[in-house]
This record gives sequence, C-alpha cells and structure tokens, in this order.
Amino acid sequence: MPFYKEKYDAIVIGGALAGMSCAMKLASEGKSVLVLERHNLPGGMATSFVRGGIEMEATLHEMMSLGPKEDPLYIRKYLDEMKVVIDWLRVPEAYRLVSEEDKIDITLHAGRRDDGTWVCADEIEAQYPGTKNEVNKLMETCKTVYESVLFLNDHSLSKLQMLLKHEALVKTAGYSAKEVLDKSFNLPEDVKKVLSAYWIYVGQPLSSLPFTIYCFLMADYMLGGSYVARGFSHEMSMAMMRRCEELGVQYEYGQNVEKILVKDGRVYGVRTSRGDEIHADYIASAPYPNTVYGKMIEPQSEVPPQARKFANAMPMSVTCFSVVLLLDKKPEELNIHDYSVFSSETKFDTDKFWAQGKNLGGWDYLTTICLNYANPDCVPEGMTSLSITNLPLPESFFDVNADNYFEIKRKVAKEMVDCVSKRLGVNLLDHVVEIEVETPVTMSHYTSDYRGGIYGYQHSMDNSVVARLEDVEKEFYIKGLVPCASHALVGDGMACNINNGKIAARVILDWMKEANA
Repeated sequence: MPFYKEKYDAIVIGGALAGMSCAMKLASEGKSVLVLERHNLPGGMATSFVRGGIEMEATLHEMMSLGPKEDPLYIRKYLDEMKVVIDWLRVPEAYRLVSEEDKIDITLHAGRRDDGTWVCADEIEAQYPGTKNEVNKLMETCKTVYESVLFLNDHSLSKLQMLLKHEALVKTAGYSAKEVLDKSFNLPEDVKKVLSAYWIYVGQPLSSLPFTIYCFLMADYMLGGSYVARGFSHEMSMAMMRRCEELGVQYEYGQNVEKILVKDGRVYGVRTSRGDEIHADYIASAPYPNTVYGKMIEPQSEVPPQARKFANAMPMSVTCFSVVLLLDKKPEELNIHDYSVFSSETKFDTDKFWAQGKNLGGWDYLTTICLNYANPDCVPEGMTSLSITNLPLPESFFDVNADNYFEIKRKVAKEMVDCVSKRLGVNLLDHVVEIEVETPVTMSHYTSDYRGGIYGYQHSMDNSVVARLEDVEKEFYIKGLVPCASHALVGDGMACNINNGKIAARVILDWMKEANA
C-alpha cells in the first residue's frame, strides 16, 4: 500500500501547536490533512523531558488566553470548540516583581471584580497610595484594546468603521507603550515599572513595544490569569495530536520536509528528505520565511523578489536561555515562596535589559518559575521544580562555536543560578538533583527554527500587529502557501501560536471557497 494518499486538501509542515491547531480546524471542516513532523513527538517546544526517572517541564512559561471555565477567553473557547480535553491548573499569582535598587517588591494577582475594579489596582494602591483610579483606568484601556484586537482577528473593517467602533485601538495604535504610559496616565515611575514587568514575555523594551501589544498582554494575563497543564506541556501537545487523529488527520513523525514544490506561482506539494513527493494545493508552513524562501522553495526561480525582501527585512525577536533545575528540598525550605518572579539586581530599565540581550550573559533581568506552586504533583514529594530564564536576542550566540559552546553555556547558567541564589539567600547549587540548560542552540537543533527563534519577528512601531492584521494577505507571496507558526502574526507564546494556526486554517478555507466559487 502507498504510505501517502495521492493528494491531500492541505499539508501542514510542522506538528507544533500552530500546525496542530491549523490541522484540527481544517479537518473539522471535512478537509483531508497531512501533518509532517520532523521530530518523534508532537508540540515542538511545548514538551517535557525525563531526567533521573523524573519528568521535567521543558516549556518555559504558562498558557495565557484561557480564563476560567465559567468565563472563558478566546483560546479556551477554541479548544473547547475543537473538543480538546486538557486538565488545566490555575497559576496562583500573576507575578512578583523584585527590583533591588528600586526597592520594589510587590506581588500582583489577576482578576476583575463585578464593580469593574481590578485586583492588581488594589494591590498597587496598598504600596503606592492614590494610584488606584489611574491603574484601573489603564487596565480598562488595556481591556478595550484587547477586545478590539480579538475582533479584528476574525473580522475586516474599513478605516471609518475602525474609528467608530474601536476608538481606543485607533487612537493608541501609533504609539509605544512608554509613550502612552508617560503621557496618558498619571502614575509614579515605580508603578509604571511594576506594570511593565511582563515586557520580557514579548521580548521588546517599552520604548519600542507598540502599546497595542502591551494592552493585549496585560489584559490577557490580568483578566483570566494563566494556567499550566497538569501533565506538563506534553499533555497539551498530546491532547491536540489525539484530537487531530480523531478528526481524520494523518500525522506522521520523523518526516523532514526539504522542499516546497511550486509551479507558475502556486504550490502543488512537498518533498521529504526520504524522497517522498506528496501533493496538495494548500500548504501551511511552520519554518520561518527566511528558511522557506532561502532554500525550501523548488525551483528557487519561483521565489518572488518581494518575498526575499520581506524575510530579510523582518528583524528576529528573542530566543531563549533557561536553566531547568530539580532540587532536593521543598520550595519553602529553599526560601522560594512564589510561582513567578521577575527580578533585577539593578534599576528596572527595559532598554538596558534589552541591550543586555545582545550579550552572552551579564543579564540583570531574570524570570524564575517554581512549578510546584501551580502543580503540586509536578515532582516527587520533598523536591522543587525551578526554572531560571532570560530571553536574549539570537545575535548573542552568533560567535559561539563547537569549541566554546559547552564552556559558555555552563558559565552563563552558573551566573544565572548564582544571581537567584543571592536573592534567595540559599546556594541552589548545593541542592541540585538534575539540571538542564536550554540555549538558542537547543531551540534551533530541536525545532530547526531559524536562529533558535521562539517568538517570531520583533514587534515595532513600523510593523505593528494592527497593520499586519489588516494586511495579513500581503504576506502571502506564493498562492496556496500560508505561514503557520510564531512568525506568522504575533508569536509571544503558546496561545498566540494556537491562534496563528486557527488563522492559517481560516485563510486556507477562504481560498478553497474562492477556488470552488
């Protein structure tokens, strides 16, 4: 029997979250779909690994955009629509920010009360009296812009309709987060710092981060909180993969797509490194456009010049350096009392932290996650699961080679562990049972993502999400080929990737309708 069908309605290159999301949606509409995954597991970076007989979470942070069952946000609604069953656990707090030189130490929680006030506004008011009304005003603005972005995610509007129905989004779309925070809200500098802690999750300093993205991030986390899967990120990936197969998707592992076949400006199939040529009129592609247009399109003469210009012009967002620790004591015994901590030994300055991301180590701003507080059964009794993370830029690793890689990654990892140990007053290295260090090289090798990128392309005032949402089809340079990963629209985390997959499926379904009209 032939291994593959003669032809599929669509082929998805890459079985990570975006690819599986796209495949589910297409299959739910009755389309025949093939997913080709180069790895032996689904989910891409949303996975886990076993060390010393103990499963450890590999994904760095929690899932946003879910919200509670009784008041779901858009990703929970979509997963419920697709009948994906995952055992979600609510993360206890939004975050704790510790900035030593600023003498800031505050913990914020998600939630909005029935009277419209925000829990975080009360928590900030307790330390900075007289700020509650302005914080509430800011958070309400974030919520309004957030809802507008979600609407535009599924609808197209004229400029006049945008202005009439989404005034807050239109008025702030051309400004950075720093500009709006400085000019539109009467808040002390320390409160602005407190409300900027999440900046690292989008990999962009406040001075160049579009206020639209800031609003989306803050509203999403602060409205519905965040969650982790009881069975680690691997549970989420496996649940999505199983649902794909239940819907009739053919999901094949160990299949590396080398070429995307194009004729007369339209895709007609792919070729794997095994030599299989598989045909479809529509392809959703996880590899970055830099890789697709640089070497995957066959023949290369079919690559439009503007496609190469697009890929070369888009600056890469951040990659990842994370130290994942299994420790031999309970969190409380190690002076660890929070799930999520953003910490800096120096004054809080996102431009400075961003500039440090171009270097190998010497990073002042770190994210520390103790999974025990969200998932008490994540490790055996009496142990702690802790990750310490920074999101540097890919260029930080450009001069690393095979000869110095291990020395450098151990040096940087020790810097990070020593920094957190100092804050805790406990030498974490004395308590290590298992340790893994994830670097940009790890990301690149594991997923083949261009330069180890985890968040797609940088946000910028010149290339905001509003513009990309309005002109999304201008990024489709070859007929039938749609991007389907973090680089596609907004790449900041797992929820965004699931949404990008849904968008890719919607685009393909629209193309199919047009072709059959």
